[in-house]
Amino acid sequence: MQLHQLKSRTTRKSGKTIGRGGKRGKTSGKGTKGQRARAGHRIRPEIRDVIKKLPKLRGYQAPRFAKIVQVINVGDLEKRFETGAVINPKALGFKGKVKILGDGEVSKKFAIEGCAVSKSARLKIEAVGGTINV
Repeated sequence: MQLHQLKSRTTRKSGKTIGRGGKRGKTSGKGTKGQRARAGHRIRPEIRDVIKKLPKLRGYQAPRFAKIVQVINVGDLEKRFETGAVINPKALGFKGKVKILGDGEVSKKFAIEGCAVSKSARLKIEAVGGTINV
């Protein structure tokens, strides 16, 4: 191997060095003058200007991460489930909290587990012999 056959382990990304001043005149390869020409310049993202133009929401705002409660009426349970069925959020196809309300009539016995139940719904379900385990 001879000296002219040696190769560098790393390749140079570009042939010219910019931003050292001198030799190139005026902006020395840094582009135009102003904020972009300064060392350590940072221009804020364009989306920030769009966000700043949006109006602020005034007044009370509900908590962002409040739990959403799904509601279902006892009349809907009557149509959907058979007598003696165990009703829970998974059987209803909901994730999270479920509350059963008292709108409608009930003639079937249900076993309700893991659901919040209103007073009127509780009276209707227990009147026909159903059970509620919260």
